[in-house]
Amino acid sequence: MTYPSLNLPPYEPLTRNNPDNQLEEIYDPQRRKYVRLTPEEWVRQHFVNYLITELGYPQGRLQNELPIRVGRMEKRCDTVVFDRNGRPAVIVEYKAPTVRLTQKVFDQIVRYNFALQVEFLMVSNGLQHYCCRLNRRLNRFEFLKELPPWSMIEG
Repeated sequence: MTYPSLNLPPYEPLTRNNPDNQLEEIYDPQRRKYVRLTPEEWVRQHFVNYLITELGYPQGRLQNELPIRVGRMEKRCDTVVFDRNGRPAVIVEYKAPTVRLTQKVFDQIVRYNFALQVEFLMVSNGLQHYCCRLNRRLNRFEFLKELPPWSMIEG
């Protein structure tokens, strides 16, 4: 299967056809294993690579598919970035390139934030990327003009 070009720097991830089930897989360095290659996973691997190689995020501070509890429901955050003290600092939500980034997507990540209480929320479909930061003084999220480098997260 061919996947679309994304609005992210070029990246050549490791892919394979799983000999057991013939499904196409992509290697996830964060989870240290091959996972099913879906359009959303294609975006995740490119975006994580961008965070690490272009924005300076330390690879060891990112975790993919972090389980959380939202009310009584078990959910998984697509990617969580932890600060130097091991506290969650960023939640990233991915969608396939064909999925529009609507209010519903932002509502989903805000619900996840009830559990983690981070300062930064990011969403991406590989073509569009948004980040908002919690203004604690005004108790509201404000959109940033660009994705923050690691120095802003750890600042």
